[in-house]
Amino acid sequence: MMSRLPARFPPHQSFKLIRICLESGDLQRALYLLDKVPEPDLRTWTIVISAHIQHGFHKKAIEIYATLLGRNIKPDKLLLLSASKACAASGDVVKAREIHNDAIRFGFNRDLLLGNALIAMYGKCKYVDGAKRAFDDIVVKDVVSWTSMASCYVNCGMFRQGVMAFREMGSDGIRPNSLTVSSILPAFADLKELKLGREIHGFVLRNGMEGNLYVSSALVNMYASCASLRQARLVFDNMSQRDIVSWNVILTAYFLNKECENGLALFYQMRKAGIELNHASWNAVISGCLQNGQNELALDTFNKMQDSGFKPNQITIVTLLPACTNLENLRGGREIHGFVFRHSFIEDTTITTALVLLYARCGDLEHSREVFNMMPTKDVVAWNTMILANSMHGNGEESLMLFHKMVDLGIKPNSVTFIGVLSGCSHSKLADKGLQIFNSMTSEYAIKPDEDHYSCMVNVLSRAGRLEQAHEFIQKMPVEPIASAWGALLGACTVYENVELARIAAGRLFEIDPDNPANYVLLSNILFTAKMWVEASETRKMMRDKGLGKTPGRSWVQNVEQEEREETLCSHSERLAVAFGILNSSGKSSIPVFNNLRICGDCHNTIKLIAKIVDMQIIVRDSLRFHHFRDGYCSCRDFL
Repeated sequence: MMSRLPARFPPHQSFKLIRICLESGDLQRALYLLDKVPEPDLRTWTIVISAHIQHGFHKKAIEIYATLLGRNIKPDKLLLLSASKACAASGDVVKAREIHNDAIRFGFNRDLLLGNALIAMYGKCKYVDGAKRAFDDIVVKDVVSWTSMASCYVNCGMFRQGVMAFREMGSDGIRPNSLTVSSILPAFADLKELKLGREIHGFVLRNGMEGNLYVSSALVNMYASCASLRQARLVFDNMSQRDIVSWNVILTAYFLNKECENGLALFYQMRKAGIELNHASWNAVISGCLQNGQNELALDTFNKMQDSGFKPNQITIVTLLPACTNLENLRGGREIHGFVFRHSFIEDTTITTALVLLYARCGDLEHSREVFNMMPTKDVVAWNTMILANSMHGNGEESLMLFHKMVDLGIKPNSVTFIGVLSGCSHSKLADKGLQIFNSMTSEYAIKPDEDHYSCMVNVLSRAGRLEQAHEFIQKMPVEPIASAWGALLGACTVYENVELARIAAGRLFEIDPDNPANYVLLSNILFTAKMWVEASETRKMMRDKGLGKTPGRSWVQNVEQEEREETLCSHSERLAVAFGILNSSGKSSIPVFNNLRICGDCHNTIKLIAKIVDMQIIVRDSLRFHHFRDGYCSCRDFL
């Protein structure tokens, strides 16, 4: 309980008592004392705000500053300096603008020290316009002013403007220091400006900055980003001192340049040498494995990370979930979901969006919906993911419903949104609605369709049986039709037995994508069905002459061991996988089966019959989409 204080006591004594409390870390008592002082001087307010910043209570520091203004107290330069640091740490751009306006109102905006702090504050808040305004108000700029402005551009992703500011700095006669160099090098890295980066490296060597840890680490990153890994390693090897950040930079560089084995070897070296790893080290390896297609190795590294005593953080989870998605590892995804729930990461939009995709790709659309519906906030990526999830499961109507709901909520659709919606329209044969959505891209949302959107539209028309309209659409496309457009038409010709258009589509595919055996197989099957035996045989011979072979069919049931998966490597493997799933269903109401090829008509009809006999839902994911079999019917409406 707070001890009672005299109603009034001298200001110098109050300052002394408050400072003692602050030095001991008792911020609550310091605020209590501050409240009891009738007229605290500016020095007292400043040390209280500064102490809160030092202890990480940035928002509270801003609140104290607001209390001061509420008492009609005019802040001085030092007080505004402390308030700007609090805003920089909190990243609150609204409060940052208020403090800047206060600096202007009280006549301190042209002060060099405060002006530099305001630029740095806006840089942390990623608000370039405010930083430029503060920068322009400074009459005589120093190296800190220019460095802060260039750094603000870089932090906001405006790399070319950052480079321009760096050049103007030299023209203004200001010599860059080591902080300037380490701040601007990421711009050269992102722009892949190797030549200019080398010039900066020369400047570093001429001015003896190579011993600076931050400069050297930034140089390593620049060379690695410009695909000059040998030079990156040379800089790293010549560093007089290294911290974990510099080790992580070169580690990431190997994975970035597709040298996964060297990256793993370096990581092993780091562990063997006793380098004190951090979360960033483990996350770099997990991410690197994923980027190089080593999904199982990413999961194995994650297990080793936990064995080493590291708890996964949000970045780890975001990095790891795609590995489970790519492997269609529903069991592993569920375990990560449980970890996310237990550690209150469920409000992280990026993580929950990744979970939505994971469940959808693993055939569990119901859980995908549940995660999506529980999300407290949904950005355009989350909406796109849920739309795509429904599309891949053949729920075109629900994809459209989600699209309209998203727009009604004020979320602006982007290019990816329309890929998802059009895909849903194609799987559900919603040709007219698909045309309406496609036309709205330019008329309502000012989005110019690209070749992928046109290909989706061809697929919409083709699946609905409008083959002539689809062919005409391809011919009128303002962009060069890609393989997927002609492939959609060829696939539809298989279902609707249109030999003439099949020949046209296949002929174009043989030119655009000559090494894809699926195109030859599809045309051959169409010709065989039409009893054109000679032409069908010639098509197969063309395929053999090119040395192309049909990809072996491979099917597996969700979460079975690798040895069991290998047993299903044979013709019509879906049937064996379904049989295996039924035998091991253990009372489950559905069986998820995955296949690497497009499901054939025989297997499709057989699985419809099996689903009716065993009274179970059988979910089969082929190379194109998910098929939901129940009661003798399939969600694809027999369009394979």
